[in-house]
Amino acid sequence: MSDAVLPSVLFVCVHNAGRSQMAAAFLTHLAGDRVQVRSAGSAPADSVNSAVVQALTEVGIDISAEVPKVLTAEAVQASDVVITMGCGDTCPVFPGKRYLDWQLPDPAGQGVEAVRPIRDEIAHRVQGLIDEIAPEPRA
Repeated sequence: MSDAVLPSVLFVCVHNAGRSQMAAAFLTHLAGDRVQVRSAGSAPADSVNSAVVQALTEVGIDISAEVPKVLTAEAVQASDVVITMGCGDTCPVFPGKRYLDWQLPDPAGQGVEAVRPIRDEIAHRVQGLIDEIAPEPRA
């Protein structure tokens, strides 16, 4: 990698146990070292949703070791793009940051069958984000 500053993305949802974990995992998986990735929750759960872990395992991504993290002002300040997924007014707002709100169903309490379409939509949105902020270098 060059000495250029990498774009940084923070995914935020209430429990940091489903949507934000999936988005962070896809961004890490698809963009590799071209983007700094964080995820957090305004009221983190005790563990990542097991149906989310299973749905990502189905597409070759292992997040079984991930744990929900609390949202901090420092994490927001350190990020260029903050993508919220249902945390509402609890997400801190700082000038100069780019904020996106991805309205996605909450996988909490859902089985893997219900999580798969959410997973696939997140993968699609993450790929669009990568194309915008960290496209593949041209050969």
